[in-house]
Amino acid sequence: MAADTPLSDRLDDDDYPAYTMGRAAEMLGTTPAFLRAIGEARLITPLRSEGGHRRYSRYQLRIAARARELVDRGTPIEAACRIIILEDQLEEAQRINAEYRRAANKTPGGSETATD
Repeated sequence: MAADTPLSDRLDDDDYPAYTMGRAAEMLGTTPAFLRAIGEARLITPLRSEGGHRRYSRYQLRIAARARELVDRGTPIEAACRIIILEDQLEEAQRINAEYRRAANKTPGGSETATD
C-alpha cells in the first residue's frame, strides 16, 4: 500500500503489514522463533520494512494464531502449517463449487431454477 494512502485506510486494511515481529509474537503469546518457523514452512510470508525487518498483517496474525492453536494441542508445527494450507484450499474449492452451482441453476433468461 502506498505511503500516500490515508492512515485510516491503512488501519482498516487486513493486509497492511502493521506489526513488527516482536509485537506480533507478543500479541500471539508466542516467540519470534515460532513466527520464523511458520514462515519457513511457507504458511505466511511477512513483508519486509525498508530496513529488512519482518512486518505482519492482521490477516497473517489470524493464520499464525490458528497455527499456534494446533501446535498447543500437540500437532507438530510442519503438520499444523500443512493442515491450515489444506483448510484454506478446501474453503476456496467450496467457494468455487458454490459459484458454479449458482451459475448452473440460472436459466438463460437470468432467473434461477428451483433445485431439490
